[in-house]
Amino acid sequence: MAHWLMKSEPAKYAFADLRRDGRTVWDGVRNNQAALYLKAMKAGEEFLYYHSNDGLAVVGIASIVKEAFIDPTDPAARYVAVEVAPVRELKTPVTLAQMKAEPRLADMAMFRQFRLSVSPVTDAEWATILGLAGE
Repeated sequence: MAHWLMKSEPAKYAFADLRRDGRTVWDGVRNNQAALYLKAMKAGEEFLYYHSNDGLAVVGIASIVKEAFIDPTDPAARYVAVEVAPVRELKTPVTLAQMKAEPRLADMAMFRQFRLSVSPVTDAEWATILGLAGE
């Protein structure tokens, strides 16, 4: 089963908002590569919830509950969205600085294409980040 990292600005939609809502549609992704990653996601797969711009840290784990469908915010119907639900908050957030300082994370997709809001995470990277979070 694949793992992912998805970014959201906490002022726009924080992990706390997802916990409050119980589930949401992850829409508005307009980058072709990120959209391909959304299309590849399967129900039950989990992702690291990363607060971008403010906070700059992985703060929680969420799961895909509905696979790719036409993004309701895209009038051209070119892009897809997925539905997600919270799994749990991390014991300790893992900051961008911590991840960049960790040699085992040097090849993470999010560092190669930093502007992508959705990227894959290997099993080893997943385990390393959870370790840094004290999980």
